[in-house]
Amino acid sequence: MILEDDVFNPAPLPKLRVLNQLPSNPEGKGGRFPSWLHRSLPKGKSLSKTNHILEKYGLNTVCEEAKCPNRLHCFSHKTATFLALGKACTRNCGFCDIDFTKTPLALEADEPERIALSVAELGLKHVVITMVARDDLPDGGGEQMGQIIQAVRLKNQECTIEVLTTDFEGRVESLDLVLNRHPEVFNHNIETVRRISPRIRHKATYDTTLKMLQYAHASKKVSFVKSGLMVGLGETESEVFETLQDLKNAGCQIVTIGQYLQADKRKLLVKEFITPQQFKRYEEYGYLIGIPQMYAGPFVRSSFNAHEIKLLAGEKMALIEP
Repeated sequence: MILEDDVFNPAPLPKLRVLNQLPSNPEGKGGRFPSWLHRSLPKGKSLSKTNHILEKYGLNTVCEEAKCPNRLHCFSHKTATFLALGKACTRNCGFCDIDFTKTPLALEADEPERIALSVAELGLKHVVITMVARDDLPDGGGEQMGQIIQAVRLKNQECTIEVLTTDFEGRVESLDLVLNRHPEVFNHNIETVRRISPRIRHKATYDTTLKMLQYAHASKKVSFVKSGLMVGLGETESEVFETLQDLKNAGCQIVTIGQYLQADKRKLLVKEFITPQQFKRYEEYGYLIGIPQMYAGPFVRSSFNAHEIKLLAGEKMALIEP
């Protein structure tokens, strides 16, 4: 591991405040959030068109189910992150607002076709498809995800595909069902630092995530391996640096870091609002240790601006490859 004091020791930032009570903005602009978490709402016909296409094909999005703060922005740009295999998850993670159930509905045989048709109507050049955890299924949903990739590619030959999967409980044979369809980007989020992981994740573990990322990288069946984490849950800077080093060692070429926001009063409290300057430090450290593409900021989410980030990663990797 590269020690922080040896290679990365910029001027210290002011200590971040603990915000369990989410007090008023310290800059006096009103509301519970600091100024960098305020932005104007998007407008335009594309927003309603995106909603119409999703409703037409009866599809779910993680944008809506997880109450992503970027959903209006993305919908207004005619893009969305599809949520496959239902909209109820067999895991009950402390940070996620997707519905939890022990008895999810059966898989829908026509789901791959409906997603493929929706991608075509939206005219996407890059699509992100994520999934709920389906620990009730023998393969964890791997085959269904593989069929979705295949259906999307058949109807959208110019569209690149990014999948954001569960850890399949560490079963690489289930992961192979996805990797064998060769999505351009394989994404599996580590979510947080090692110390906090057992508190916020249900069943998934830090080491299992690293194992799956490393396996995807070693398979050479995808062009990019990607992961992401949230900050503001009580982690320290050095712990984030350690996680970035672990992701680099696992073969990740793209890493995203965003601010954790509490989606529901039943979910974990925000411990800190991370400043844009601190996100910049994380981004710089990631580049310093050799991660080709970092994307860090308050509104960053794993699938936000995914197409642009993939293109940037490709350009950078082309420069460093022999």
